[in-house]
Amino acid sequence: MPVLSIFFGIIVRMWHDDHPPPHIHVEYQGFEALVDIQTGSVSKGKLPRKVAAIVGDWCHDHRQELLDNWDRAQRFEPLEQIQGADRD
Repeated sequence: MPVLSIFFGIIVRMWHDDHPPPHIHVEYQGFEALVDIQTGSVSKGKLPRKVAAIVGDWCHDHRQELLDNWDRAQRFEPLEQIQGADRD
């Protein structure tokens, strides 16, 4: 699964040809969750509250880039890296 971004130990991935609605897969220190791109909220799984807030804000700031990657993923095209919340 392609990695879109890594920041503060949070790994953000996206599957090619994944099921709707548009979402990302987030991993952090043994926690795993699906996060809805439109809302930035955890739709399945669990993340620590602070991590969920950071990811939610990051989704808001990068929503269009995430949705563009979602469209690429549906067409099995290469995905683009997205700058992390730590600006690396």
